[in-house]
Amino acid sequence: MVAERFKVVALVAGVMCLCNADRVVMSVAIVPLAAEHGWDSYFLGIVQSSFLWGYMFSSVIGGALVDKYGGKRVIGWGAALWSLATLLTPLAASHSTVSLFAVRVFFGLAEGVALPSMNNLISRWFPSNERATAVGMSMGGFQLGNVVGLVVSPLAMSTIGISGPFVLFSFLGYVWLLTWIFRVENDPQDSTSISKAELRLIQAGKSDSHAIKGKLPSLSLLFSKLPTWAIVLANVTNNWGYFVLLSWMPVYFKTVFGVNLKQAAWFSAVPWGTMAISGYVAGATSDYLIKSDYSITSVRKIMQSIGFMGPGVALLCLNYVTTPTVAAIFMTMALSLSSFSQAGFLLNMHDIAPQYAGFLHGISNSAGTLAAIISTIGAGFFVQWLGSFQAFLTLTACLYFATTIFWNLYATGERVF
Repeated sequence: MVAERFKVVALVAGVMCLCNADRVVMSVAIVPLAAEHGWDSYFLGIVQSSFLWGYMFSSVIGGALVDKYGGKRVIGWGAALWSLATLLTPLAASHSTVSLFAVRVFFGLAEGVALPSMNNLISRWFPSNERATAVGMSMGGFQLGNVVGLVVSPLAMSTIGISGPFVLFSFLGYVWLLTWIFRVENDPQDSTSISKAELRLIQAGKSDSHAIKGKLPSLSLLFSKLPTWAIVLANVTNNWGYFVLLSWMPVYFKTVFGVNLKQAAWFSAVPWGTMAISGYVAGATSDYLIKSDYSITSVRKIMQSIGFMGPGVALLCLNYVTTPTVAAIFMTMALSLSSFSQAGFLLNMHDIAPQYAGFLHGISNSAGTLAAIISTIGAGFFVQWLGSFQAFLTLTACLYFATTIFWNLYATGERVF
């Protein structure tokens, strides 16, 4: 019989898959939409960035709501609203550019609650020595959303039309929501399906409380502690590198090697599939080390070091490769090893601030999203200015290395707040 907590994490992984697939739909549909409506490259950039603007501003509010109301309710409302925004996107595009921009910002606002909600639910439903594995499973669903979106969207468009994938993924979102409402409770203590033995196991493995006593901590208090800065800087670096790879590597391959890898389905799917697998491996390894009596601080530092040093080295190697196949291997390595961060800074928020982890996640995620916007735009200016990707890849690698040093100096697995 499957334990109740693994049913919960399976549903969380499912909604994280839909969360990311809904983002990818627009990336696939943007080409026929641009052709249909006559959009230029400048407007395409605005459309693609509009999601991030909404996402950035909802992270802090979403994190605070998660701390107050719990992950079940918040991610349920989030999924309902982002599924609605997904459904409305092709209609908004046909109506006006202003309505399209508004819907995409609203979509980002709704999706900003997903990661804080995921972390909150996992911290409630899993003992401390299983959380990394649970995060790996959930984020595995998130990364597989890229594969699902990339593979399903063109098929849906070819059979139904441009609106096909938007309608399909919106429908799946509401199917998931119905299951979520009736199958999951915010806390295992409120579940009627969980066994007494499993409940005792979860409670015995917890080292923190989720009862909020008093108001949220001030920003001055949070940022007076170096472990907070370690988490925020790690989130900034992670998003910087991730979105450089996501947004600019296809252009890199076309510019450097004359290969348009967007046409190669294996290239689109393999990095995200391997990232999902490596994220699970990172989580399972992290939990194994903790069960083997390694300190949480040591484990978080090991995992995060792999998550940053690995991509940093891979990006430097990209500067010296001479064939697109070898370059694709290094890109896959960079994405796969970056998933070890899921067992590093992403879990560390609950280590240092169990009562306010959602709020802290929101703050760090907002900073990380701003970094994603800057790196995505900055890469273009950098390449145009210097005429090559080499300098920007080196800059990003140096950022990975510098953050690794800061993380190992100041991160901790002990409770701070």
